[in-house]
Amino acid sequence: MMDTSAPWTVSGRGTLVLEPSLLVLQCSVVIYVARNPKDVLVSYFYFHKLANMLETPKDFDDFFEKFLRGDVFGCSWFEHIKTWYSHKDDMNMLFITYEEMIQDLQSAVERICVFLGTELSAEQLASVVEHSTFCNMKKIPQANYEQVSGELLSHQQGAFMRKGTIGDWKTHFTVAQNERFDELFHREMGDIPLHFIWDIRDIE
Repeated sequence: MMDTSAPWTVSGRGTLVLEPSLLVLQCSVVIYVARNPKDVLVSYFYFHKLANMLETPKDFDDFFEKFLRGDVFGCSWFEHIKTWYSHKDDMNMLFITYEEMIQDLQSAVERICVFLGTELSAEQLASVVEHSTFCNMKKIPQANYEQVSGELLSHQQGAFMRKGTIGDWKTHFTVAQNERFDELFHREMGDIPLHFIWDIRDIE
């Protein structure tokens, strides 16, 4: 049996069906970080090139088609977020977006602290914010997966933490691909009250 007497932190990308332990542990809390799916697609494309345990993409266009079909490791992005969101009231869950953290990291950290019932001094809050920036985390070997074996990650293909910006999809999507993605997004997410930021210029 797993010892649940002490706090545990679990990070994952599985669907709710694949994470039953989160439902079994009544005292558990879930922080779900969502990111706009266009940037998720691009980020996942590069991660597939990096991760030796995953199929190496033929090219971006091929990966784009697989992502839209949900034919990628884990599951469909739309299935993932809708499944978790539909159960947000069944457990102690905080939904927050990656773009919110980019826009105002301190406010995001403060929200997480309130959610966890944790009080930080002004100095502690400033330290957490500083250490949580993408630029600083990219310098941390553990956060950037630099210590992961070369058998698992092809480090010569690039860094795990690549750009961390908003809107990198614009340098990869064609006009036709963007139109197709928008159509799918509105069809799948029309009844989900989540707002995403698609361009870094929208928060500058």
